[in-house]
Amino acid sequence: MPKLGVFSGQEVCSILAAAGFIHVRTRGSHAVMQGMDASGASHTVPVPLHSEVRKGTLKSIIRQSGLDQALFMK
Repeated sequence: MPKLGVFSGQEVCSILAAAGFIHVRTRGSHAVMQGMDASGASHTVPVPLHSEVRKGTLKSIIRQSGLDQALFMK
């Protein structure tokens, strides 16, 4: 079974953007991405702009975004 990859904050933002999320704002070292699902519910996801996002933080981002975990496998 493939494992979660190691991504920078910018790479995570790129994956979210490819899935339809838009960059709303940046404050300090965090970017805020926002997207909508099929039912029209809004999902707001903060992403730390670090050189390496920790595994637990990445799992939280995946859970908050509602995206498939396979997008974040390497």
